[in-house]
Amino acid sequence: MKFNKALAMSLFSLFITSQANAFTVGVAMPTQDEGRWYNEGFGVEHMLQNSGFNVELFFGGDIDVELQQRQVERLSNSNIDALVIGSIDGNALTQVLKITKSKKIPVISYDRLITGTDAVTYYATFDNGKVGQIQGQFLIDKLKPTVEHPKNIEIFHGSLDDNNAVFFYGEAMKILQPYIDSGALVVKSGQIKPEDTEIHGWRTDLASKRMDDLIDKIGYGPDGEKLDGILSPADCISTGIIFTLKKRGYTTDNIPVITGQDSTKEALQNIQEGYQAMTIFKDGKELQKAVVEMIKAISEGKEAPVNDTTTYNNGVMDMKSFLCKPELIDNSNIGKLL
Repeated sequence: MKFNKALAMSLFSLFITSQANAFTVGVAMPTQDEGRWYNEGFGVEHMLQNSGFNVELFFGGDIDVELQQRQVERLSNSNIDALVIGSIDGNALTQVLKITKSKKIPVISYDRLITGTDAVTYYATFDNGKVGQIQGQFLIDKLKPTVEHPKNIEIFHGSLDDNNAVFFYGEAMKILQPYIDSGALVVKSGQIKPEDTEIHGWRTDLASKRMDDLIDKIGYGPDGEKLDGILSPADCISTGIIFTLKKRGYTTDNIPVITGQDSTKEALQNIQEGYQAMTIFKDGKELQKAVVEMIKAISEGKEAPVNDTTTYNNGVMDMKSFLCKPELIDNSNIGKLL
């Protein structure tokens, strides 16, 4: 076949024009330094690209709020058609999203709810209330506390600037609080309120330090005051707790029942070895698929698919949300993730 230069140039021009006119999605993720966010950032990018969308992806460095603010501003001022944000601090984007709203750019809040603004169009996340329920009920099922045989527990709360942490704690405490009130569960430190139990930034080192402080204050130890269980909302916190407990002489024979979430590599290893009792699997691909379906609908001028409109309020409005299901993982079913 004879090469037709004019036809080739025409097709190339059409391809370039098509690419330029493609629906462009800005994606801002909180950090590239945590495996979960690194994988999900590129996962969202690849799924969107495979669906024919252009993507501009940014990560927020070492959980740098000001950097993410600048990134969202840059994206909003570029030629994007929609914006997906996994926020570092859900309260910190109110001002910059005024730009986004003025340009009528639809915004999907990814996993972490962006609060204090009406600029967010949709929320895609996991059923975070269910996560807390699973964790709280797991402790009760394992410890079997009674007034006659009370059990000692300590409570760890996620970062207060993350709205998800409120749901994890709130739903878990609906299950645990009646046992605390009756005396069947005892929190020796007296630290129960979110502000007293927070691990800011979900930092593993701060979780480790707080566990050290609790041991020093209460006298917990293999040969000291017995600690039966720990409500930990996430694996990054559980990992810090376990590091301290092992350093203080705990073994798999006397380690407290410790909850978790995210099914991190460290958590799965700790479960296998007997140091962590459970985690929660949140299928990132399921969440990514939900976001892509939302973007497809938005690009076609349609309402995005949602399955919840009442659970989440960001302080300004009830969010149109799509909630994915979390799954309990322990030694009985950990094989599915290995």
